[in-house]
Amino acid sequence: MTGLARILSVWRELENAEADYVLATVVAVQGPSYRKPGALMLLTPEGRRVGTVSGGCLEAQVASRAWWLTADGPTIQRYSTADDDGDRPYGSGCGGVVFLLLERRATAGPLLAALEQAFDLRVPLAVATVLEGPQIGRRAFASIDREHPESSHQNVDQIRMIRDPLQDLAQNAMATRESKESKVTIGEIDVRAWTDYRPARPGLWIFGAGDDTQPLLRLAKELGWFVSVADGRSHLATRERFPSADQLSVLPIKDLSANSSDDSLAAFSNLHPEDAAVVMTHSFEQDSRILAWMLSLQTRAGYIGVLGPQRRTRELLIEAGHMLNLPANAIAAQADRWLDQLHAPTGLDLGAESPETIALSVLAEVQKVRTSSTALPLRTVRAATETIAG
Repeated sequence: MTGLARILSVWRELENAEADYVLATVVAVQGPSYRKPGALMLLTPEGRRVGTVSGGCLEAQVASRAWWLTADGPTIQRYSTADDDGDRPYGSGCGGVVFLLLERRATAGPLLAALEQAFDLRVPLAVATVLEGPQIGRRAFASIDREHPESSHQNVDQIRMIRDPLQDLAQNAMATRESKESKVTIGEIDVRAWTDYRPARPGLWIFGAGDDTQPLLRLAKELGWFVSVADGRSHLATRERFPSADQLSVLPIKDLSANSSDDSLAAFSNLHPEDAAVVMTHSFEQDSRILAWMLSLQTRAGYIGVLGPQRRTRELLIEAGHMLNLPANAIAAQADRWLDQLHAPTGLDLGAESPETIALSVLAEVQKVRTSSTALPLRTVRAATETIAG
């Protein structure tokens, strides 16, 4: 269970018990910092800490003073990961400055409720928060409706909002997909506000329920992703084998098509363009039918990977072309075009051989694609950045 999932689980327990709590949110950093703006830590009345706001050097210090600092309401506090009288960093070794918004249940509750809903529905969320003045901690939320795209940038359901400049900040963040600090006029007073854009919870759709699916599922769940496992073999796609899967399906392989009305395919209606799919049944018939079905869907996953040699994938795509009734003389060319769109073989070159290292290789490439990153060593990236800056 990832940090946000743990925070939401403990928060729900506290809410059900009507217990108070303190939420610490990183709203700004200066210099190097282990955690970035948006990082959360929840403090419970009995002293538990869930989540982190640094690499471990600030958590105890924050917890020791958070309750009395928030006795009169939300507050912004400055914390340094470097000694005030020297350059030597302590704890995380970052040496930067972290600004935290500390608040109690009254103002933190609506934020955590919105985060829970966005997490469960797998939708992005934008949160605009006032950082100073008498209305510090006041928020506005914006999200999207997956089922009705024309209503994008509307408020999250069940959260009551009044149209105001703060709401505009949240909706602008949804449009630009950017987090930033800005000025906003609240009650004729210009105050600082921070808008936090949080992407939708990623989804990984694994087609194949063999033994090598299990480490892929475990690692994706550790990353906090929604994970679906599907296979045409009912004796493999079982809860006993995949207890932590968010979704488990037995595919109607023989009848699999874009127009299929089989109830078992209804579970795939929430497959998003931001999601990733990996085809790894090790069955030529299943893989080809799954690829034909996925390529014919109106909404495809943004990443589609296929386990195995590229030569085999091309053969799968040629078979998929036949299944989709493409003209015989056009199938080979179309298969090549599809092949250019797929990640086949799936994964990065990490020297992977075991199921566990293959899972790491696959998810590393998925993460690279979904974040548009380079996958280069950080020392190489940072050296290039410093050269440009210099």
